Amino acid sequence: MNITILDDYSDTIRTLECYRKLNNHNVTIWNDHVQDIDILVQRLKNTDVLVLIRERTHISGDLLKQLPRLKLISQRSVYPHIEIDACNRLGIIVSSNQHTDSPSYATAELTWGLILAAMRQIPQQMAALKIGKWQIGIGSTLRGKTLGIYGYGRIGSTVAKYGEAFGMNILVWAREPSLCRARIDGYATANNKSEFFKTCDVLSLHMRLVDATRSMVTAKDLDLMKSTALIVNTSRAGLIEPMALVNALRSGRPGMAAVDVYENEPMIDTNNPLLTMDNVICTPHIGYVSIDEYEIQFSDIFQQILAYVDGTPIHVINPQVLNH
Repeated sequence: MNITILDDYSDTIRTLECYRKLNNHNVTIWNDHVQDIDILVQRLKNTDVLVLIRERTHISGDLLKQLPRLKLISQRSVYPHIEIDACNRLGIIVSSNQHTDSPSYATAELTWGLILAAMRQIPQQMAALKIGKWQIGIGSTLRGKTLGIYGYGRIGSTVAKYGEAFGMNILVWAREPSLCRARIDGYATANNKSEFFKTCDVLSLHMRLVDATRSMVTAKDLDLMKSTALIVNTSRAGLIEPMALVNALRSGRPGMAAVDVYENEPMIDTNNPLLTMDNVICTPHIGYVSIDEYEIQFSDIFQQILAYVDGTPIHVINPQVLNH
C-alpha cells in the first residue's frame, strides 16, 4: 500500500514506536503545510491510504475526485475538514476513532500550563531576566479564585479536576445535558451566560467547533469579564467572534488571554495582534502535540489501516461505502 501522511510539522511520526505497524508499506511523509489543490494532487496521485493529522488540511471534493487510487482516509477525532459526501460518492472509506471514553490529557495539561504561565507572568519574567531585569511585576495566585469551564466534556471536566487540586472554585456553563453532568460531579453551574462571564477569574473554553458553536463567545460576553480575568482557548479560535478577543484585550476586559489556536493555521504572521500584546501568551496549537498523545493517536490511526488491509475496516464513519 502507498500511504501518505500530511502535515507532520515536526517530523515526529517516523520516530514513534507505533510507526512500526507500517513497516510492510510504502510511506511518504510531508512536513510542510499545503492547501493548494494542484500541489496536493501531485503529492497524492499515487496514494492508496491518506493519513491526516486532525484538521490541518481541508480535504475537498475537488481534490478527492482527482485521486482515483485513494481508498481510505485514516485519522482520529472529528472530521469537519473532510467532505464526507464526496467520499461517499467516490467510495472512499473514512476511518476515525472518536475516542469517546478518553479525553486528551495533553490538551488539559497544556491548558493548565497556560493558566499558570499567564497568572504568574512566567514568559514575561523569563524574558526580562534574560536581559538583566529582576522581578518586573507581580502575578496572582489561584487558590480561592473562580475557574470557569465553558463546555463540560471530556477535556473540560479534566481541567475542572485540576482546578480543584489548586483550591479553585469551579463554575460551569454549557448545554443543559452537560450542566447536569457537572452538577452530578459536584460543581456549581451558572444561572446564565452573563453571570458566568462576570464571575470567572479564569475562563477556559472546551467545546468542539461546529455551526452551533461558531462565534458563540461574543464581544458583549468578553466586555462583562473582570479587568483582572484571564481567558484561555485551547479548543478552536472560531468559538470566539472574529476580532472580538483582540478588541476586548485592547479595552482591558478581560485583562489577559492565553491562546493555542488561531483562525488560520499554521499561523506564522508575526504581525498578528495577539503576538504583539504583553497581556497575551501564545503557543502554536500544541495542545494535543506530545509524544504520549501521538503514540495513542497514531496507534489508532495505523491500526485502522491494518484493519482495512485485512478486509475488516474499523471506526468507519461512512459505512455506506463498504458496499461500493
